[in-house]
Amino acid sequence: MKYTGTVYTFGDNVNTDEIIPARYLNTTDPTVLGRYCMEDIRPGFGTRAEKGSIIVAGDNFGCGSSREHAPLSLKYAGIACVVAVSFARIFFRNAINIGLPIIESRDISSKAKEGDTLTVDLDTGRAVVGGEEIAIAPFPPFMQKIVEEGGWLPYLLKTTAH
Repeated sequence: MKYTGTVYTFGDNVNTDEIIPARYLNTTDPTVLGRYCMEDIRPGFGTRAEKGSIIVAGDNFGCGSSREHAPLSLKYAGIACVVAVSFARIFFRNAINIGLPIIESRDISSKAKEGDTLTVDLDTGRAVVGGEEIAIAPFPPFMQKIVEEGGWLPYLLKTTAH
């Protein structure tokens, strides 16, 4: 699994209310959620982010409530993956559950700048930004399969179908 995209940077402690404001949670339509992704901290982000982009953030990304809407809004805003120094644990799990790959890396977060092109290879455990190669932890094969299938439920349905 390899992703190459434009970097959008965010700081520390980006919470789920900032990722998808509560006033937009009256819908389950993921395309609507994507449209309003990051609306309060970067108005229009959900409609302007390039498809296949990569968010690079600081510590504790996805803190706050346990809403699954947050990673879903990122995915439907066109975000291919999220790299952060660290993630709130429930956000981490919710992201994998809906098929959004997330990577913890202090090195990438300190080197990638807004507008850079970042390549992340989850098979080999390598990332490249600004011509510099950075080692990352490879994604475990079972997590890659979950992401490839689009999330936990599609993976489960496919692997348990008879």
